[in-house]
Amino acid sequence: QVRLVESGGGSTQPGGSLRLSCAASGFTHSSYCMGWFRQVPGKEREGVATIDSDGSTSYADSVKGRFTISQDNDKNTLYLQMNSLKPEDTAMFYCAAERGLLGSDFVLSSPSIVSNWGQGTQVTVSS
Repeated sequence: QVRLVESGGGSTQPGGSLRLSCAASGFTHSSYCMGWFRQVPGKEREGVATIDSDGSTSYADSVKGRFTISQDNDKNTLYLQMNSLKPEDTAMFYCAAERGLLGSDFVLSSPSIVSNWGQGTQVTVSS
């Protein structure tokens, strides 16, 4: 059974940094695309960053140059380093894992096809 547990959310001021972690278990990383999505009340969940099993990454335009997704397969952990945070980054962030070779671009733009989600971790950026 796939299990995803996020940590590392919190509050920071604009321009600050946070690192999210997602402890993954119950599946073989080599056959999954993993990623981070976010959602604010009243809006649809959107892709932030995804990473394929071969290390290929995709990012939403709004976070390019500020966020970095990475994974440590030995520790079965996914990370999202977030720098230069803006108030509009405030959201609930979710770790996701989708089986197959759909590609990081496709998974990023298609949250509706993702079948495995963590419980979410809140990120708040405010002065």
